[in-house]
Amino acid sequence: MTENVWGYRETSGRTAGADLTGYGVEATDGSIGKVDKHSDEVGSAYIVVDTGPWIFGKEVLLPAGTIERIDAREEKVYVAQTKEQIKAAPEFDKDSHLGNREYHRQVGGYYGDLSNRL
Repeated sequence: MTENVWGYRETSGRTAGADLTGYGVEATDGSIGKVDKHSDEVGSAYIVVDTGPWIFGKEVLLPAGTIERIDAREEKVYVAQTKEQIKAAPEFDKDSHLGNREYHRQVGGYYGDLSNRL
């Protein structure tokens, strides 16, 4: 997944133009929060998850390639990581994540490395 961590998987069920804001987000071992915002930009697609009380109200950036599937009926996004893997990810920097290639490289490398270990 390293080479395409910023793109949706063909099998994710992603519908172009659909608004994922407010969808629940499920890790492999339980709920991690709700989608606060998302981007469908080719080569840089992602979701930002508001974790609420789970990680003391922090937000996390998940590249679109981490998404296993999207269930529009249930309004849930299922990701291929555990809560602990997401908690250990590089900290989300909401002020500089847009257009910051080094930050995207760091986050993409983290999640790409995880998928290569599976």
